[in-house]
Amino acid sequence: MNANPETMTSDVTAYMQKLGEQARAASRAIGRAETGQKNAALNAMAERLLVQADVLKKANALDLAAGEEKGLDAALLDRLELTDERIAGMAEGLVQIAALADPVGIISNLAYRPSGIQVGQMRVPLGVIGIIYESRPNVTADAAALCLKSGNAVILRGGSEAIHSNQAIAACIQHGLEVAGLPGEVVQVVETTDRAAVGELIRAKEYVDVIIPRGGKGLIERISNEAEVPVIKHLDGICHVYIDNEADNGKALKVAFNSKTQRYGTCNTMETLLVSESADLAILKELAAMYAEKGVELRGCEKTRAALKDSGVEILAATEEDWATEYLAPILSIKTVASMDEAIEHINRYSSQHTESIITENYSKARRFLREVDSSSVMVNASTRFADGFEYGLGAEIGISTDKLHARGPVGLEGLTSQKYVVLGDGHVRQ
Repeated sequence: MNANPETMTSDVTAYMQKLGEQARAASRAIGRAETGQKNAALNAMAERLLVQADVLKKANALDLAAGEEKGLDAALLDRLELTDERIAGMAEGLVQIAALADPVGIISNLAYRPSGIQVGQMRVPLGVIGIIYESRPNVTADAAALCLKSGNAVILRGGSEAIHSNQAIAACIQHGLEVAGLPGEVVQVVETTDRAAVGELIRAKEYVDVIIPRGGKGLIERISNEAEVPVIKHLDGICHVYIDNEADNGKALKVAFNSKTQRYGTCNTMETLLVSESADLAILKELAAMYAEKGVELRGCEKTRAALKDSGVEILAATEEDWATEYLAPILSIKTVASMDEAIEHINRYSSQHTESIITENYSKARRFLREVDSSSVMVNASTRFADGFEYGLGAEIGISTDKLHARGPVGLEGLTSQKYVVLGDGHVRQ
């Protein structure tokens, strides 16, 4: 794309600086691009992905073969694989993002001040975004599309295990930019697998406005600890469901079961179930049987184990470590609590501030839970699995932030923008 891969690794610093300079210049072009031009690029990219499906699969086959040779496990190889269905899904994702409303340039809260001026806020791009991710090649298309639609230039650094796949997808992205008359440097995919490139990217304060890491906890911790550029991130998804003593049994069963078993390996999957000690014991016994039937390993506190001792379901003793663990697996911790106060205290101590839900028919308790639980998504009588951009009506997301500044929760197009104040006058001067 921008350099010969044979020469770039000899001077990673110079290479990454060049990408940064190009991205900064391109950010000005994409920042002023019209919505129609951005949508034309996205639709052209989608068409190109479908036309080049065989090329993408051949490139992907190289990555899969290398992954097998390196001993990647079946789950990683599955995330890495590009099938016809996944390629079609990538293309459809681009089309959907093109159909979303463009946040750039929207003015809100415009109001007259006593002086006669009008003051409001205009939504603007962040500028240059660096995204560091692992395994899934589809992130290359998704991230490029979201950054482009929100008026940002982006530098994408995928994992070495997907280098051929990412380059093939990048070629389709470049085609779309060319068709729409936009600079190719609006989307740049790092072509070197040298890990030093990551270090350069996260220190490039002069060129990069924000870093978004997507991957395992180890990657995100490294980026968070070493970055000199602001980071939008989440480390864990330790999510809770609390069944109150005023819960509807039917709702409690459905929500608690779905929150854990709909998918195990996602960040919005429940990892700890909290149950009021004065709730209907039949709920806990029925849930335990439902989890056991699905092969979910249960780990409980002493009160929970005592309550289930005659249920016929095995429940192991939970340790302190269990309350602070994101399993991403068919394992669930269960704690019986004396009150809602204890439930909220437990959540605010052990939660990763991702997603929590209360099951109750008491309006006052629901309002209090919403107010006092300090997480990026807090729910009433709903599964934690709803915590994603698509379900929230954002259309797509770049990730879920558990930070408190700049974006919190699912980060969609609006989360990739900021606001600046605008003032409208007619020759007004301050007295």
